[in-house]
Amino acid sequence: MQAYGAAFARVYNRQWAGFARYHAPRILEFYAGRNRASENLTLLDLGCGTGQLALVFLEHGYRVTGLDLSADMLHYAEDNTRAFVQSGQARFVQADAAAFTFDESFGLVVSLFDALNHLPDWDALRGCFRSVRVVTGAGGMFIFDLNTRQGLKRWNQISVSEDEDILIVNRGIYDGGDRAYAHINGFIREDDGRYSRFEETVYNTVFDLEPVRALLLETGWRELYFARIDALATPLDEPEREGRVFVVASV
Repeated sequence: MQAYGAAFARVYNRQWAGFARYHAPRILEFYAGRNRASENLTLLDLGCGTGQLALVFLEHGYRVTGLDLSADMLHYAEDNTRAFVQSGQARFVQADAAAFTFDESFGLVVSLFDALNHLPDWDALRGCFRSVRVVTGAGGMFIFDLNTRQGLKRWNQISVSEDEDILIVNRGIYDGGDRAYAHINGFIREDDGRYSRFEETVYNTVFDLEPVRALLLETGWRELYFARIDALATPLDEPEREGRVFVVASV
């Protein structure tokens, strides 16, 4: 799985934390509505980034483990949830989402902001699904989102955003194949007033949804469907027409 460096982790923590803050309460509400949810208030935040989703669940009494390949992202995750880390309610682990294990099981596993699109291929995705299944307890649930081919068409552009503290130039490339790329660079103001340059190239692997369904069933998931974030209980009839889908799987 792709790991971000120190400069980009700082920019990510500053610029893209809002995605998790917006979507996490919807996932929490959906999961809390399940009959068995109150029996296991444990969350594995897979590809946890800077800990924004973890923080929402921690504030609602969950015990949270965050996993990410980037040590620099984990630094911000621990800082953003420091009180919960110190109390033992949260922990963060550096590992690859394609192959991991824990001694405990989780009631809910969530991977947000197309983190699984950052896996390089189908073998890595299979390893991820298998690893998640092993650590998901009876009655547990796995919720993750994916960018579709339709959604990745939006990457094919150049965008510029700026304010007095940060300038970001994002050039995306998607030719309709199996991978999209975004070259992100710019400048961010340091505490001493100087500006530091950052640069990162990120990718999304395209995972077509019917093979995703088959792979989940192959790796031990029994029930699954595709949904929108604002209607997580309602299966989509034509998920490939969406730009982003949420996969809801259970055992």
